Amino acid sequence: QQSTMLVQTARDLGIPSAKMDTPALAHALDANDSFARFRKQFFIPKTSDRKGVDPEFGEAAGYSIYFCGNSLGLLSRRTERLMNEEIAKWKARGVEGHFTGKRPWAEIDEEVTAKLVDIVGSKSSAEIAVMNSLSMNIHTLLISFYQPTSKRYRIIMEEAAFCSDHHVIRSQVRLRGLKVDDVVRQLKPRPNEDTLRTEDILKAIEDEGDTLALLWIGGLQYYTGQFYDIKAITAKAHDQGALAGFDLAHAVGNVVLELHDWQVDFAAWCTYKYLNAGPGSIGGIFVHERHHNNKGLPILAGWWGQTPKTRFQMAHEWKGLAGAQAWQVSNPAVMPTVCLLGSLQLFEEAGGMRAIRKKSLLLTGLLEHLIDKRIPGDKARIITPRDPERRGCQLSILVSVPVKQVEKA
Repeated sequence: QQSTMLVQTARDLGIPSAKMDTPALAHALDANDSFARFRKQFFIPKTSDRKGVDPEFGEAAGYSIYFCGNSLGLLSRRTERLMNEEIAKWKARGVEGHFTGKRPWAEIDEEVTAKLVDIVGSKSSAEIAVMNSLSMNIHTLLISFYQPTSKRYRIIMEEAAFCSDHHVIRSQVRLRGLKVDDVVRQLKPRPNEDTLRTEDILKAIEDEGDTLALLWIGGLQYYTGQFYDIKAITAKAHDQGALAGFDLAHAVGNVVLELHDWQVDFAAWCTYKYLNAGPGSIGGIFVHERHHNNKGLPILAGWWGQTPKTRFQMAHEWKGLAGAQAWQVSNPAVMPTVCLLGSLQLFEEAGGMRAIRKKSLLLTGLLEHLIDKRIPGDKARIITPRDPERRGCQLSILVSVPVKQVEKA
């Protein structure tokens, strides 16, 4: 299953299976790559002053292949241009920039939320807001969606979740006057396995029953690259009367998401990884429409969570928007939002997430094939799921010898 798509594509390109681990397949894929034009849109870092041959640009000093998009995406030329335009507007117009120009700052997030509909699979932009940064957004959402009672108070999360998720969850538990050990159940793989089995996650949810208040898990595991079955996990949590929330830091812009149709209650993500919005850039949230008119939800209120007309009335009573943007406390930072806009324009021009995912499956499948062919299993092994539907574009490799030996392979 791991290379079915790759094998079929190679066959369609006239590349026999015996040559799949040679440059012939890579050159054939490049020659038929509809995404090739986008490569020139990004600034690729140089590693040194050494000369290297870039097959597209010719000789380039220290040409590098960038494998760090799961940490920080690259700057695009589009984003650079849009940023320069906003700086020029600020310089020329000052405060008037809030209501003038191609992108009035007072509504700077509106185009971005519209373009995120395809990225996260929301019903409309009303289920999305851009605001703050990831950990702050998780805190903000948990104020609303973690409401423990004497009976229903438990939380399920991954033991191997990114450390910030542990910090947020633990502090939220303590804010409620509860003890972490009494509240949090941490899931880990079975002995001698690298990833969590879906059936084990579902069993844990079922075991907790009506004590479970919240399932909080990463959509795509940052360390192993495992793409969780969000739909099945959400459905099981709802069967027990619990809410399901997801940290999508490593999923957004990486895999196809259908948050609305999967009935996800809420989610949060950063935009500086696969969405290429720049270091520490603005975050995003999703809140399913069924929660939009729930007047019983506590919420951290701020003036930007109101309608545009209400915001500037300076009233003391808060009248929130009917949507995820009600969770906005302050106006979104303009420059990071513009950085995100530049990147999302390229996503849209590329045909959206389904088109990008198709290319990703091929590229990751080729890398997987080469690793299997060229690196002995006693030196390194892939711990990411072999099923392409259960991973994103990341392959995590566990190395058992000095890494230089693997690099030479």
